[in-house]
Amino acid sequence: MNAQELRNKTPDQLRDDLAQLKKEAFNLRFQQATGQMENTARMKTVRRDVARVITVLNEKAAEAASAD
Repeated sequence: MNAQELRNKTPDQLRDDLAQLKKEAFNLRFQQATGQMENTARMKTVRRDVARVITVLNEKAAEAASAD
């Protein structure tokens, strides 16, 4: 998931993506705690995807605020 793909989405779609990513991060933390995690690099990518989604949401909010 790159930032350009995210910028083409609506804020509602971004919020849905964010909720899904946070659920995945939660599940990955449990897998790590129980020793069941197979792909440890996935935690890093999920964290970065969450940050990207939040950044794009903030950009869209700033755009909307400046347009008024």
